[in-house]
Amino acid sequence: MTTYLVALPGTLLGELTPAARTELLRELSPADPRHTALGEHEDLDRFTLDEGNSTFVIRLEVQAATSGEAEAEARRIGTAALASAGLDENSAPMGPAAISGIDTE
Repeated sequence: MTTYLVALPGTLLGELTPAARTELLRELSPADPRHTALGEHEDLDRFTLDEGNSTFVIRLEVQAATSGEAEAEARRIGTAALASAGLDENSAPMGPAAISGIDTE
């Protein structure tokens, strides 16, 4: 398996309340990439929001056989976390994923 760091950018078209943000971060916690398998401490936030233009990025560490599978798994996790915060693909659409690092085992 390969460990991928996947960044999922998106735009918030609705409001992210403090309670929804807390729920979103709680759902993303099991996938927190802060301590990655890449062999060094990565200074990454699992969710960042630029409130000036309502864009966000979800960063996840995912183990998969291919980058396509990694993107699919990251999207599944990100979509589920957004849904748990009351946001769907219409209120928080995500753009193309970016693979920012890999580590093969």
